[in-house]
Amino acid sequence: MTEAFSVPVTVRGYETDVQGHLNQAVYLQYAEHARWSLLQAAGIGQNDLVGQGVGPVVLETTIRYLRELQAGDDVTVSCAFQWGEGKSFRITQTIRKADGTVSAELSGVGGLMDLKARRLVAQPQDHFRTLAKRPELFGL
Repeated sequence: MTEAFSVPVTVRGYETDVQGHLNQAVYLQYAEHARWSLLQAAGIGQNDLVGQGVGPVVLETTIRYLRELQAGDDVTVSCAFQWGEGKSFRITQTIRKADGTVSAELSGVGGLMDLKARRLVAQPQDHFRTLAKRPELFGL
């Protein structure tokens, strides 16, 4: 696995809940933002995926909340892919405050769906490697 790709995010006031900390659902949005940012940085757009008849899907996500985030906090959201054999892959993500404190750790399982057959494709890393201008961002 290569060093994780990351994007900066500033917590916005409307994303917080009544306790003043980041709403739990927004952690998932930050993670999704980092994944799509990685795809874009690697040279893959949504139209590229659709043009190949495939689309990424999330199969499982686990979040460990470690430290609260509040409006105005600057964070980085990392994203690293881990490839194995078969139809799925793992994604690890960390949301880290500017001072280095880890706020949350996310781990997930994803796949690449054939949009016509509505089934996962085998060896999704091959599709990402073919489409990407910078496959090293996927650890390929």
